[in-house]
Amino acid sequence: MVLIVDDRPENILPLKKILELHKFSVDTAESGEEALKKVLKTNYSVIILDVQMPGMDGFEVANAITGFSRSKDTSIIFLSAVNTEKKFITKGYTSGGVDYLTKPVDPDILVLKVKTLHRLYEQQQELRAVQDSLRNEVDVRKQAQEELADRIQELRLVLASLPQMAFTVATNGRIEYVNEHWFNYSANPTAFPQTHHDDDDIGNEWPIYLEKGIEFTREVRLKEIASGAYRYHLLRIIPIKQQDVIVRWVGTFTDIHPQKLAAELLEEQVATRTSELLLKNSELETTNHELQQFTWVVSHDLKEPLRKIQLLHDLIKEKYLKENPEAISYLDRSIRSSARLSGLIDDLLSYSQLAMPAVFKPTDLNKLIDEVLVDFDDTISKKKAVITVDKLPIIDTIPGRIRQVFQNLISNALKFSRQDVAPIITISAEIIESKRIDSEPAPSGNFCRFLVCDNGIGFDEKFLDRIFIIFQRLNNRTSYEGTGIGLAIAKKNIDKHNGLISAKSRVDEGTCFILILPVHQMNEPIAN
Repeated sequence: MVLIVDDRPENILPLKKILELHKFSVDTAESGEEALKKVLKTNYSVIILDVQMPGMDGFEVANAITGFSRSKDTSIIFLSAVNTEKKFITKGYTSGGVDYLTKPVDPDILVLKVKTLHRLYEQQQELRAVQDSLRNEVDVRKQAQEELADRIQELRLVLASLPQMAFTVATNGRIEYVNEHWFNYSANPTAFPQTHHDDDDIGNEWPIYLEKGIEFTREVRLKEIASGAYRYHLLRIIPIKQQDVIVRWVGTFTDIHPQKLAAELLEEQVATRTSELLLKNSELETTNHELQQFTWVVSHDLKEPLRKIQLLHDLIKEKYLKENPEAISYLDRSIRSSARLSGLIDDLLSYSQLAMPAVFKPTDLNKLIDEVLVDFDDTISKKKAVITVDKLPIIDTIPGRIRQVFQNLISNALKFSRQDVAPIITISAEIIESKRIDSEPAPSGNFCRFLVCDNGIGFDEKFLDRIFIIFQRLNNRTSYEGTGIGLAIAKKNIDKHNGLISAKSRVDEGTCFILILPVHQMNEPIAN
């Protein structure tokens, strides 16, 4: 803004219009006193000041303005029509003016001078703003350096209190500070301790991490000065950042020698134990194979005399004891005992065969169950049993073993029926979401839930855990035949199929066996 000071309005008006035509903001004052009041409130780039004024003349006003701090960058141009002598011009310059023009004034010259002085004023203001900004930045940096120095001192106090060797590294890789533990391994505070020759590559690795600005961690053996022995340490050097810029690195050497020795000893013991287990496993496999061979031989040798005993009993019964009911009764009991022993031998042989390897393949379970039911035709007819089999899916199984499962479950359903009540057996299936007994049905699931339900004698569910254990029986041997192996065989076969088996039952209300089997199996043979 430009201020025009003149006691005559007719002199102010043309100057004001000329400057406003050149886009200047113009303010006016008609006395020196009014001008001083305005200068105290407003910043002016240029003041055009008349010399000859009543009261305070232009020189007095200029002397007063130059004493104001806020006007130190303001340029004063004197205008005079009377005082044109050299002494007055000199007085104008000594009073703080930058120019002295005599009237009449050439408007173009005046405008050029005002433009030049106004531009100079703006440059001075910009320069002052830059100086203030630099001064503030210097103050901020000074404060930041003081805070950084305080933090560095705190960091060094913390590192000095650590039980590990601790140090700091500058961004150029030079060691800045080490704590007292450092000197147990290095006499030089600017050089890393001596490492084992197998760990000398650390000198090549660390610069790479320093350049990339990432954490460096590795185990290293350092030579202890006092003992000359190498001890295992864990070296860790991490970058310290401020505003995402690395300002230094902090590192530690943690003594892990006891843990390392213990780990090496443990590894040796594990290796020794593993070798022993492999040897024992080999011996166990040999023994298991021999046991299977033994089972086959024994079962054959046991069943052969049993067949002869049963045959001879039948001959004696038919030829010599027809007229002796009491002897026939005893002989029938002996025949039944021989039959139970034969059944026990067969079941034990079946149980031992579960350890043999087998291969999964897609199985039509409806066809498999139809074949199983053929084996029970006589029993089904005799007991007038009703068996319903829903449409079952084709899933991956070991056919011989899954046949044993359904054979045992159907056999039990027929065997443990209620007296004078025809057995009703239903077999159904549904695809489910997950391998859980109570999983929700899901057409795209990976598991299948089978239900084998009957209306037989049932059992108390508190004995559920016992029914799948070999030789465990919940019923009187004299009332219901069996060896107590069937459900144990079923459980082991289901385990081989990576499945689950359970049951729900109530006494005299029947039993429902639940099987969960994967739809698809891995195409690899399995073994015990």
